[in-house]
This record gives sequence, C-alpha cells and structure tokens, in this order.
Amino acid sequence: MWLNNILETIGNTPLIKINKITKDIPATVLAKVEYFNPGNSIKDRMALKMLEVAEQEGKIKPGGTIIEGTSGNTGMGLALAAVVKGYKCIFTTTDKQSKEKADILKAVGAEVIVCPTNVEPSDPRSYYSVSKRLATEVPNSWYVNQYDNLANRLAHYEQTGPEIWEQTEGKITHLVVATGTGGTIIGTAKYLKEKNPNIQIWAIDSYGSLLKKYFETGVEDQKEVYPYISEGFGEDFVPANYDMSLIDLFEKVTDKDGAVMARRIAKEEGLFCGYSAGSCLQGVIQLKDQLKKDDVVVCIFHDHGSRYVAKIYNDEWMMERGFLDVKTFKDIVSGRSSKRLVTVEPTATVSQAVELMKKYDIEQIPVISKGELIGAVSETGLFMKVFTNPEIRNESVASVLEAAYPIVAFDTPVERLGNLITKENGAVLAKDEKGDFHIVTKYDVIQSLAK
Repeated sequence: MWLNNILETIGNTPLIKINKITKDIPATVLAKVEYFNPGNSIKDRMALKMLEVAEQEGKIKPGGTIIEGTSGNTGMGLALAAVVKGYKCIFTTTDKQSKEKADILKAVGAEVIVCPTNVEPSDPRSYYSVSKRLATEVPNSWYVNQYDNLANRLAHYEQTGPEIWEQTEGKITHLVVATGTGGTIIGTAKYLKEKNPNIQIWAIDSYGSLLKKYFETGVEDQKEVYPYISEGFGEDFVPANYDMSLIDLFEKVTDKDGAVMARRIAKEEGLFCGYSAGSCLQGVIQLKDQLKKDDVVVCIFHDHGSRYVAKIYNDEWMMERGFLDVKTFKDIVSGRSSKRLVTVEPTATVSQAVELMKKYDIEQIPVISKGELIGAVSETGLFMKVFTNPEIRNESVASVLEAAYPIVAFDTPVERLGNLITKENGAVLAKDEKGDFHIVTKYDVIQSLAK
C-alpha cells in the first residue's frame, strides 16, 4: 500500500546493536538510528509535531511563513513539512554549522541566513535574535522557537519513547542522548520513566556548554560558555523544554573525542552518523564502569554523516584541529636520517644512474630537468633494460625514462600514500614549505606503519 506523502515515513526507525566498539562493555548497547527518517534526522519528528500543534492553535495560516533558528536538522524537518503543506520557510543558522546543512535547506526551498556563532543569545546578530526579529517583520509568519516550544518534547513522548519501549520489550535500563534543545531527552525520558522509574537517563554535553553545570548547581553560569566545534548539542542557555528532574546524570565529551568516535562508528559498525552520535557513544564509553551485564543501553544517533562530509569526515579538517592522529608524508621525511633527495638529469648516462643507486642504496630516482620533474628511473626498470641490451649503459637516462612519480601534498596521510605506490610506481614526491622535493618509497611507508 502506498503512502500519501513523505511525512508519513517519519518515525519507526530501527534499533541496531553496536558490536565492535562496545565489545569491552558488559552491557548490551543499542543505537536508535534516526537518520532513517526522511530528513535524515530525529528532528523530523518534532518539526512536524510543532507545526501540527501551531496549525491546531491557529498560529499559522495557509500560505504562511515558518521562521526558525536552526543548526540544520530542525530546519530540514520543517522544510519537508512546508513543502507538503504549502508554507514558506526562512531559517537562521550559525557560521559554525557545516555548509552542507545550509545547502540542503536551500535545496528544499528554504531561505537561509547565516549568523555569527560567537555572540550572546541576546545579541541582535545572533541567530536566535535574527529569527525573532524576522517573525515580527514578515506578515503571516510563525516563529517556531524549538527551544521553548513544548510540542518539541511532546513529539518524543508520543513517538520516540513508545518505540524504544516496544523495540526493547521493556528491557531498556539506560537512555543516552547528546542533548541540545532538550526535546528528545525530556520527552523520551518522561515516557520511559512512567513505564519504569528505574531507567537511567544520561545526558551528553559538550565542553563550552552550560547545561551540565546548570544540572548540577541550578546556576545558569555564562562563565561555562565558550566556543566549541561539536554540532547539534550543548547550549549557551537553558531552553524551556528541560525538566532536569528527569535526567540522572550529565557527562561532557570533548570535540575531538566525539569526532573521532563518529568516524569509528562509520568504519567499524557501518553506521554513517553525525557528530552527536559519536559524542553519545563516546559518553557511554566514558561511563562504562557504571554498566552491568544485564543492562540494555539505548543511544540516540540523531542524524546522518552526509551533513558532516566537509568536517569530521574530511582528513584535512580533522588534522587542522589536531583531531586526527595520523602519520603524514612530512612525518616520514622528518623521521629519517637522510634529508637529501637524489636526482638525476636526463642527459646523464644509465651507468651513472646505476652508480647513484648503488652509492645511496636506493631503488628509485626522480629525473629532473631545470627544476621540473619530467620522469623517473627505477632499479627494476633499468635491470630489465640492461639485461636485454647491455649497451644501454652508455645511453642517456632520457632514453629509458619511466613515468614521473605522483606529486602529493606535504601533509598527505601515510594511508593514502600506500594507495598511490604500486608495482609500476614505486614512490611519491612532495614539496616542502621551501619548495624542495622529497621522496617517499614503499619501504618508507612500510617502516612508518611498523613503528
């Protein structure tokens, strides 16, 4: 039987066991994988619910404009609902969010305004303030305000909580959520605790967010707030959706640990999830000593990794922030005793090239003319040519020229170098900051990976 529209596919997302990453944890760890929603995130649930409630309360009329400040995922859910229901959308977001999120919102017809991240919520430039201002200026508009809109948590009380309870057959002992607006964790927790008040609710927060401090002290301390890279969770104020009495514990996860764990989830579990999923599972790892054999832990994996391709799934972005502990071409060159690159001119004889190989105990020599790389000679290639024609020793290197070695960036990861070095191509080159060439061979790569 067919569905009437895309909104009818929201919900009923799968609960999938985490196996490799949690093998040292005694408990059963399950992921509620929310990227199976049509907008690829859990926010589809509350976006539709908030809009339906607004329609019921007469806060938006046909043809009206939906206005909201969003990190991207709520906007996507609202935009899908707007397409089906015939509304316009204007969204404000921060310059911290990935470009992909803004581009996706535009793709489904929304207008997106990017605002600075590092300003107070009350600052007129903040994405909170800009969205509020637009709601007063745009005719027939509705300001969603997901942070204080209690229909946010109602969606999870009505949907997410019951789904988890049914999928675990009531065996859930812990719910773990990287929390931001508070809707997911509070709505789901309320339902689950009504079923079993002993279920533990663990909230994952980011360093730079004030939520954990507020949970522990009741003080909304702005001194706790500073810029952070993690996306989709943590806050610099306390949204009205929070009922801290339903939360049992707050745990903070670093930007780096969350990003690295997200990549592990993709590579080791086959789940291509977003930043908050990594932070959520990392929080479980940090708290594993509190878990027992019969515990059933459910982690919310909020969204899809496609939102973060240019960030946590980009090696260069990760390395720039010190998040990726990988060896690079530069590390190999810096770690060996010989820094001099042995090269040969195309006018040199084959015999001279062979002598250089013997003298320096090397197998590959780049051929450079007037500072430009034009080719290469290798021990294997020369051996075959000399074996079939001994007289070739006296001919020029230019006559036996092999293809030039690939040139890569000086900070290229070693793992990527391994893919470039083949039987036919025994080395790669890179220029350092001064513009000087360096070479890395297959033996260099093998030795670096063995260390």
